[in-house]
Amino acid sequence: MPAVLGFEGSANKIGVGVVQDGKVLANPRRTYVTPPGTGFLPGDTARHHRAVILDLLQEALTESGLTSQDIDCIAYTKGPGMGAPLVSVAVVARTVAQLWNKPLLGVNHCIGHIEMGRLITGATSPTVLYVSGGNTQVIAYSEHRYRIFGETIDIAVGNCLDRFARVLKISNDPSPGYNIEQMAKRGKKLVELPYTVKGMDVSFSGILSFIEDVAHRMLATGECTPEDLCFSLQETVFAMLVEITERAMAHCGSQEALIVGGVGCNVRLQEMMATMCQERGARLFATDERFCIDNGAMIAQAGWEMFQAGHRTPLSDSGVTQRYRTDEVEVTWRD
Repeated sequence: MPAVLGFEGSANKIGVGVVQDGKVLANPRRTYVTPPGTGFLPGDTARHHRAVILDLLQEALTESGLTSQDIDCIAYTKGPGMGAPLVSVAVVARTVAQLWNKPLLGVNHCIGHIEMGRLITGATSPTVLYVSGGNTQVIAYSEHRYRIFGETIDIAVGNCLDRFARVLKISNDPSPGYNIEQMAKRGKKLVELPYTVKGMDVSFSGILSFIEDVAHRMLATGECTPEDLCFSLQETVFAMLVEITERAMAHCGSQEALIVGGVGCNVRLQEMMATMCQERGARLFATDERFCIDNGAMIAQAGWEMFQAGHRTPLSDSGVTQRYRTDEVEVTWRD
């Protein structure tokens, strides 16, 4: 019964999780929150992670009821993500692995999300919509790879929402995307925004530039409310995501869709995806904020799958990479 300890810290979330044979035994997490109207810088984020990571490690062990002797492997996020936060977490993971004399596993962050989603929902072979602050991809498994069928050609959908939140000076606590979602529920007017789908790919930079440009003018003249703009932005970008996901499902003949990543816990996105799946006679799988948002357990779960399949990361290769595509990883643990 292997138990894997997972470290995640690729962006502003830092988490340490413990997974043992398909059960999440612990999953504590902290978030680096910045003032309204600002984002989070790599150096500041890394300092936050370094300040709390050992407390999180102790919390995870206490919560799981395990000791260092019970842990069989140490997994950490190798990438993709922000350089400084990734390094700060990788250093701790390497150190713990050597102190405890445990094997080390570098995990692809995106695959961590997918494996966590599969574990929690029970989806067998879904078409995956992976949406977060740093990534936007439509993925399906084929021949030992998670193949990318479509993706953003510029910024991620979560980054688009976060940056618009800065324009309106929306709070970053608990997250700008969550606060936009709550404001959008009170929106009544749909403002027409650019809709940019290019084949299987999407583009969010143009819609962001447009709404940044017109927001203050429209608000000043009373043409719309901040809630209307949040509503309009959500409806437009989510419709784009649903379109490319449905096209990938049609191509793959898939009857399952799985939403993962931090934006995946947005209830409106889940509603729109559910409608599309219902019309196709397919099933939608999604998780809540415990597992959608970056967390240590997802890295532990992907690490558990890799550990069982015989993967190991030598210390000489235990660095990080800010660019680490989902389809670079050979998925030997699936048929």
